[in-house]
Amino acid sequence: MQLKKVLQHGLIGATAVLFVGSSYIPGADESGPVLAAATELVASNGPILAHVAAKAAESGVLKNTNEALAAFGSGVKGLSHREALETAFRSYFAYKAAHPEKVKKPYLYFVDYGLPATEARGYVFDMQALEIVDGPFMVAHGRGSGAYGVPKNFSNRPGSAATSLGLYLAQETYSFSGKSGGRHYTSIGLRMAGLSGDYNDNARARGVVAHGAPYVTKTRAGRSEGCPAMEQARAQRLLPKLANGGMVFHFAPVEKWISTDPWVVASVE
Repeated sequence: MQLKKVLQHGLIGATAVLFVGSSYIPGADESGPVLAAATELVASNGPILAHVAAKAAESGVLKNTNEALAAFGSGVKGLSHREALETAFRSYFAYKAAHPEKVKKPYLYFVDYGLPATEARGYVFDMQALEIVDGPFMVAHGRGSGAYGVPKNFSNRPGSAATSLGLYLAQETYSFSGKSGGRHYTSIGLRMAGLSGDYNDNARARGVVAHGAPYVTKTRAGRSEGCPAMEQARAQRLLPKLANGGMVFHFAPVEKWISTDPWVVASVE
């Protein structure tokens, strides 16, 4: 194992020397023998370099995750599971490392659905400044996930009216309209793309969005159609921050999901 690391480091070093050295050689901007040799070296050892790059990215994910946990650990208490934040942060940084061009905003909307609807379970984090933007605050869960206590059922199936777990990319805002207590209401809505495969990739087709709702108050959250709804005034303030490049993460202490969600396990050693 140690020899493999030495070879990998030597390969990277040799490649770097070839490229850097070529900049001091007349005509190096053309396809000369030095650049040709460097290109051949990289091409012939692509799998090794890809593995090294992947491990380096993984190391960065773990480093960023640990820094975020250290920053937020004292300000976020009473979660349903000791790994709730770690799971969310690891997924966030793993996706950002793989798709930096899509994560255009530093905000993460986190909801702990291992807690009941009578407890504040939502946060918005600034993952760059490592600050809590807002939270904890009340968040609704889908009526298909259970009654007003702790949600028990999670589904990605159309028509289930259930909450879906996993990582989402926040997309555009729009004018949301809904019905509560027999009355129609309007609010800001935020569309989301589910990134956790079979766990939430139907989110957009199902119309699962973040939005404001009158059935969410400072002390209690009613049930939605699977949407992580919040108070209307809070939605008006927070959702534009998340739009077009922020992220959303729904957590619950469901071991099967934790062990198989593609972004949760992306950097587990």
